[in-house]
Order: sequence, then C-alpha cells, then structure tokens
Amino acid sequence: MRTLTADDLLAGTSMVHDVELPGRLLDPLAGNDIPAGVVRLRPLTVQTLVLVSRAARDDPGLVPVLMVKEALVEPRLSLEQVRALSIGLLHFLVAAVNTVSGLAADGEVLDAPTSSPMADVHVLLATHFGWSPQQVAQLTPGQVAVYLAGVDRLREQTAGAR
Repeated sequence: MRTLTADDLLAGTSMVHDVELPGRLLDPLAGNDIPAGVVRLRPLTVQTLVLVSRAARDDPGLVPVLMVKEALVEPRLSLEQVRALSIGLLHFLVAAVNTVSGLAADGEVLDAPTSSPMADVHVLLATHFGWSPQQVAQLTPGQVAVYLAGVDRLREQTAGAR
C-alpha cells in the first residue's frame, strides 16, 4: 500500500460536488420528488469550521447557516439569503455539506462506532441539558467532567428524595 502525500490528503478539499435538490424542498405541497435542479457544494475544511464556530459563539443557531454559506459554490448566496431559506431546505443542505465534507449526514464521523463511552456522554449531556450535538461537541474535557459530576449529584439528590 502506498504512503499518501500531503497533496493526496488535501486534494478532496478542492473538489466541488453536484447535489440534486428534490422538488419537494422548493415546493413542499407539490409532494414532488423529481429533482428540481443541482447545487454545487465544496467540503468544509477544519479552518472553515473553526471560523464558523467563532462567528457563531454567541448564537449557535448560526452554525448551520454559516456552514451552508461557506460550502455553497453555486449558486453563491449572501448570508441574508441563506437565512431566508426554508428550514427544510437548510436542513437538507446541511446534511449534504456534512456528507461532502466526509461526515455522516448528521455530522458524526463516518465509520465511527455508534456506541462508545464518548457517544454515551454526548447523549447523556444532550438529553439532560437539552443541548444540540454541536453544543456538546464544543465542550472541553474539563467542562464535560464538571457537567457529568453535576448530573451525578442531581441523580443522587433525586434518588434520595424518593
């Protein structure tokens, strides 16, 4: 097996992918699954995701909007235009951006085990605090430890009160 070069690893970031939009995304009441057309997306890089997370630090709801804005090559849309998209279309585009970026449609790493201690921690924190997977993923290991300890204390208090 050959050893990959830096160029090999970076080649995918310059690719542009055509993604078909089902007609139902543009006209939901028509119930039409015939492709309405194609948009062109490029994968997000680590650098882009860092910028997106910084820009959306005070408003996590901006993350999907900024992801789509950065990945959408054709047609190019302004931030305001992306914010004006229907939520269904935005959701579809975020899943497509994740896929062309090498992630599963829901943003998880492809081929990652579905059950691991870290996955269990993510589910526990998301369920207990009502956080999105993106919010949980932004926690530092120290923050995770503090919140897990808090969850354990609350469980003990709840069990003691019964």
